[in-house]
Amino acid sequence: MTDNQDASRAKHSYFTRLSHAGRAATHSHGFVNPPVHRGSTLLVPDVATRRAPTNRFERQLTYGVGGTPTHWPLEDIVAEVEGGTRCQIVSSGLSAVTTPLLAYLKTGDHLLMPDSVYGPSRNFCGNVLAKFGVETTFYDPMITPDDLAKLFKSNTRVLFIESPGSHTFEVQDAPSLAAVAKSKGAKVLMDNTWGIHHFQPFKHGIDVSIQALTKYVAGHSDVILGGITTNSDEDWELVRGMSMALGQFASPDDCWLALRGVRTMAVRMDRQEKSALEVAAWLSRQQDVQRVLHPALPGSPGHDFWKRDFTGACSLFGIVLQQGVTQGAMDAMINSLDLFGIGASWGGYESLVLPTTGSLTRSANSGEFGGPIMRLHVGLEDPADLIADLDHGLSVLRGFVG
Repeated sequence: MTDNQDASRAKHSYFTRLSHAGRAATHSHGFVNPPVHRGSTLLVPDVATRRAPTNRFERQLTYGVGGTPTHWPLEDIVAEVEGGTRCQIVSSGLSAVTTPLLAYLKTGDHLLMPDSVYGPSRNFCGNVLAKFGVETTFYDPMITPDDLAKLFKSNTRVLFIESPGSHTFEVQDAPSLAAVAKSKGAKVLMDNTWGIHHFQPFKHGIDVSIQALTKYVAGHSDVILGGITTNSDEDWELVRGMSMALGQFASPDDCWLALRGVRTMAVRMDRQEKSALEVAAWLSRQQDVQRVLHPALPGSPGHDFWKRDFTGACSLFGIVLQQGVTQGAMDAMINSLDLFGIGASWGGYESLVLPTTGSLTRSANSGEFGGPIMRLHVGLEDPADLIADLDHGLSVLRGFVG
């Protein structure tokens, strides 16, 4: 792409860029979508070519695991969505968390991790990093900058942010917390999966942004992928180097499916945001519901930070049932739902429900909510139908006899 084309595209709206990024020019002769490039071995014409030095910042076909012309357009689009310069595609959302942690941490280092973090990320700290001599302190996601500063040690190398928090949706004061980390010489990593399209991490002090591309980018619940985006050469070298050292790779077929999914991501997310807000607002008025944990609703933890830092919301949120509702009653409600499938993940076109109570691990006194919790993902169904399904479920809850 020429400099003029780059400048022209920068003037276009977000929706237009999602439609055109990572594609050949509009008037070129060829198919709309790029092809799938499958392969491991790349042949070269002679030994001199084989031995020629490579530029670590230039894309060059060397071996399949290094990336292909199918991976690169997806990396470009994710980097553009995140507002960064380069993206490394990896095999899963969890790999997008663990790869940069391994890149920035070594034996003897200290990591600060929010208490509300995604469960597998938490498990990695306790089951893997601890074995290699990395200490993790879990902090209250709603911690103030002053209190966070007190948790830093001389060997604290990374502050990890996940905002909103997994399952309980605490929106963190990311810019202020990142500023504390920078003043202490630490790097800031953020799981921005919920905030894709609505939160620009590099404008708020983040060094590395993590995405589970499984969710909204792929969008159809049939792909597992992760993305790690950076905004500096220094961070790119560390992330890319660790990814290559670990042999991280994503199938070109999955990358192609994610490329297809991302073209409609903005439209899907816009519809799902509106539907989720309608469902969340209805739930907030129901007598059996104590709280709705939706960052866009007043009263949700960190709502003011959401208003300040985000341009919108996604379609995943939680609800806290009234104190006194048993887990058995909640389970009966969930089992009675027709349109909400019981399953993990989110970001696809279908609605999902997942019981949260009993699966939270907290160690920083941030896990008390006063009633059973469940997580809802709102898909592309008619919100009126989803509300009717939930209304039936709440009637089952009220009539439950355990």
